[in-house]
Amino acid sequence: MTTFVDRVELHVAAGNGGHGCASVHREKFKPLGGPDGGNGGRGGDVILVVDQSVTTLLDYHHSPHRKATNGQPGAGDNRSGKDGQDLVLPVPDGTVVLDKQGNVLADLVGQGTTFIAGQGGRGGLGNAALASARRKAPGFALLGEPGEARDVVMELKTVADVALVGYPSAGKSSLISVLSAAKPKIADYPFTTLVPNLGVVTAGSTVYTIADVPGLIPGASQGRGLGLEFLRHVERCSVLVHVLDTATLESDRDPVSDLDVIEEELRQYGGLDDRPRIVVLNKIDIPDGQDLSDMIRPDLEARGYRVFEASAVARTGLKELSFALAEIVAEARAAKPVEEATRIVIRPKAVDDAGFTVGQEEDGLFRVRGEKPERWVRQTDFNNDEAVGYLADRLSRLGVEEQLVKAGARAGDGVAIGPEDNAVVFDWEPSMMAGAEMLGRRGEDHRLEAPRPAAQRRRDREAERDDAQREFDEFDPF
Repeated sequence: MTTFVDRVELHVAAGNGGHGCASVHREKFKPLGGPDGGNGGRGGDVILVVDQSVTTLLDYHHSPHRKATNGQPGAGDNRSGKDGQDLVLPVPDGTVVLDKQGNVLADLVGQGTTFIAGQGGRGGLGNAALASARRKAPGFALLGEPGEARDVVMELKTVADVALVGYPSAGKSSLISVLSAAKPKIADYPFTTLVPNLGVVTAGSTVYTIADVPGLIPGASQGRGLGLEFLRHVERCSVLVHVLDTATLESDRDPVSDLDVIEEELRQYGGLDDRPRIVVLNKIDIPDGQDLSDMIRPDLEARGYRVFEASAVARTGLKELSFALAEIVAEARAAKPVEEATRIVIRPKAVDDAGFTVGQEEDGLFRVRGEKPERWVRQTDFNNDEAVGYLADRLSRLGVEEQLVKAGARAGDGVAIGPEDNAVVFDWEPSMMAGAEMLGRRGEDHRLEAPRPAAQRRRDREAERDDAQREFDEFDPF
């Protein structure tokens, strides 16, 4: 049964925003007390958070579909809907988030680092929030915005200072078991290690992590063996350690050719040329191994490698190797630039930036693209004429009609708002009322314009006095 997974495809869906409420306040002796519809709640986000206690992506391999909760709709009496609950997904340290095309969206390193994989939808405004001096009693509310839904790929790249690489059964697991407290599986057959093993090593005042990468073979960078699956785990290391088997029983192999093969695979994988290398001649406790080590060591040193002889069984050469690795790790840490606090950069909108674009396509259709117009369309209830009229007003105030005229649009031309796969298409009429003219001035409720009896009587008396005064002024007895 699989217990280690370092690459998964995750399908995330943020929560939808709650719809706004269209309501009119009613109470005794005040049947039409004005709009009191509340706003809808915000949809929950899907958030990835680095958790040091998580070491694998196995949970997301078994359950790749994750969804946050929706916001609740608004209600009458100015009651806003409850916000949706954010869905927090713990991921291992070193997780890289990519889109389906392979573009890096986030590199999550460090406890508590977060990334919003899915943005929750905004809640729709209720008619109380939409009321104004010009639109006193809106008979509509805005719909909640759909939450963001997308597919992301998560890859785990082990955060280790030292990476042990080499052929299967070269003794990497044995070395990490004696250098640290890690207890990997050790056996006398190839590909014993099926997952990367991590261990913590203390050498003097330096503490560093060491990773045992599963065995590489020729063609690993193209997918042979386990190399392609786990080569990503050496990308973050500060130093590469070539573990060479000086006691191999295969007649067609020798330590120098093993080194050349592994170096070629690392070169083809790419991105590791700047990492310092150390060579460990392992298994010198075997007589033939010591003889072979003495024979090839001058050649390796002539190539510029620092060479160490070691034996995990006899526990020889381990202290020198451990302190040499600690020295390189300390130098790499000292050379790393100091991380500065994240600066908040405010980029004001350009004076000539309208926030949208208008363009004409080959078939003559005019397409409007922009954050505001597309969001307004998503939040409009097209079954309500008054809501459609409100959308027309907003687009006109934003300058969409003006830009359509400049682009050459005429009455009756097709206009689409939004992306090709989910756009609203309509026949454009300049300053169109979209049916809301049937309601009088858009946004007003004629029921609220009905005068109260007392006020009507007062107006009648004032009119009678005005008529009497006018008749008196016009009367001339002479």
